[in-house]
Amino acid sequence: MALPQHNARTFSLLATAVALGVASTAASAQQSPALDRVSLWLGGYYSNNDTTLTAQGRNAFTGLEGKLNFENDLGLKKRSLDPRIRADFLLGDSQGFSFDYYQIHRSRTADYNEPIPVLNTDVGAHLKGIADYDFGSASYKWWFGHQNDVFGLGVGAAYYKVDFRVNGSAYLGDLSGSASAGYDKSEWAPMLSLGWRHAFNDQWRMYADVSGVKKNGGDLSGHIWNGALGVEWFPWQHLGLALEYSASHLYLNKRYQNATAKLDLQSDGPALYLRARF
Repeated sequence: MALPQHNARTFSLLATAVALGVASTAASAQQSPALDRVSLWLGGYYSNNDTTLTAQGRNAFTGLEGKLNFENDLGLKKRSLDPRIRADFLLGDSQGFSFDYYQIHRSRTADYNEPIPVLNTDVGAHLKGIADYDFGSASYKWWFGHQNDVFGLGVGAAYYKVDFRVNGSAYLGDLSGSASAGYDKSEWAPMLSLGWRHAFNDQWRMYADVSGVKKNGGDLSGHIWNGALGVEWFPWQHLGLALEYSASHLYLNKRYQNATAKLDLQSDGPALYLRARF
């Protein structure tokens, strides 16, 4: 049955208004161009490191009473190139999961002809130092804003593992001796993170991230914070590059029955990623 001309015109206008309303609602709730449904990061972190181990109490750390800097005293290279990976997944348009993992692994074996007082070595010493640090995190994030700028708040947990060891043997003529010190610990701790994303266009974007971990209670306390500022470039729709400057600071205080050990690691440098987005 044909509609009267007046009713047909009214129905057409009503349908147009409904369609425009639906489109407007969808546009207001759509995903921000600064975010991806799935975001993968695979790259390397070229870090500049400064590592200090301080201990008091010989019962826990044989031969170490004082402060030992792994770069200055042991000759570990300050620079290190290590892998770093990330993954982000959106659930809906403004919430999702974020994962991050990186490591800093260094070692050095060397012979010295000078004394190392902090290790009670004498002239002629053979030292081996290992400095390994692993950090991984998982968080749930809320993103606020649907335009070119979005701001994020995340809560989650971080896992860190540290293994810092030094073994030394000293000799002078027929006399010889050895000394060792170490710090080996892994732990989970709650984490809070903040983020910002900006899309200049479909190819260029900028971002900033800050996260903090604080450990209290028991015989281990301290904090870890990480920060990054970077830019993304996508010459192809789903594949691109990201270059960022990262910095982190780890400070842990470990109490033993008759000793205390403090570990301080400061790291910063550029990171380059191969980026995939979907």
